[in-house]
Amino acid sequence: MEIIQLLDKVLKSRGQSLKKNNEYMWWSPFVSHHKPKLQVNIQTGKWHCWVSNQGGHNLFQLLKKVGAGKQDYQTLSKILGETTFYNNDKDNAGTQDITLPKEFKSLSEPHISIIRDHAMLFLRKRGITEQDIERYNLGYCTEGPYQNRIIIPSYDSNGKLNYFVGRDFYASTLKYKNPPIPKDVIGFDLYVNWSLPIILVEGVFDAMSVKNNSIPLFGKSILPKLYGKIVEKKVKDIFIILDSDAFNDAIQITEKFVNEGINVNFVKLDGQDPNDLGYKKMITKIDNSLPMDFKQIMEMKLYGKKLLAN
Repeated sequence: MEIIQLLDKVLKSRGQSLKKNNEYMWWSPFVSHHKPKLQVNIQTGKWHCWVSNQGGHNLFQLLKKVGAGKQDYQTLSKILGETTFYNNDKDNAGTQDITLPKEFKSLSEPHISIIRDHAMLFLRKRGITEQDIERYNLGYCTEGPYQNRIIIPSYDSNGKLNYFVGRDFYASTLKYKNPPIPKDVIGFDLYVNWSLPIILVEGVFDAMSVKNNSIPLFGKSILPKLYGKIVEKKVKDIFIILDSDAFNDAIQITEKFVNEGINVNFVKLDGQDPNDLGYKKMITKIDNSLPMDFKQIMEMKLYGKKLLAN
């Protein structure tokens, strides 16, 4: 696999596959240790050194951290199918503005295409409506690096693209293919009313299923820009809806906001995600969610998921 070969080269060691899908271990370039301690997820780009505690959410960040050359950046961009270039100069670090793939076609516009038909079928099975498609400007690609993927854009409060997600609707080994830029953005910011309660979910399909003032985290943790805006806008109420495997992440997020004096409710999912449950069931779960305080947080830390099972 090309991405493994590239990481072998820049990390100067051979990656070892772990039991968990897409997870590999390399010898850490940051510390000397008798075992490989740099863990990398080649699908999400998340990496972490278990000795030095250095880490990030993007393979370009890793390349920059180890002093990779321009050719290595270009190779990674080619592998990921992106033209976005990460400058390795310390005084000029950054990226070009993000754009949708040049092959992007809007699903709101009719096209005679078997690929479009499959994309629409995929969305219908997930409960995504024609209104959702138009509202979120969903599209797809029939060719190029995002071929056979639904493109879900995210726009900031001014209507400028700040991120997008590429979701495969066939059976590829890489379910999601996202642009190689940091995820530290406010997902679906254009549609958020900060004077109302907000709902935090993991992914874009979860957010579209919940509908009401829902923000995708693009993962399981809250990043600085979103956290900062919630505090800046003096949000009064937050509902946290993360999958059961993100229980500890949800508790950490909850504690942060409770410390800010924000009312936080924890929504129990029972092993399903919001997109599986659909809008009506999610509204019921939100209405029956658990208000959190310091006592409740401590009990959940002590007893974990067992507390939710009661």
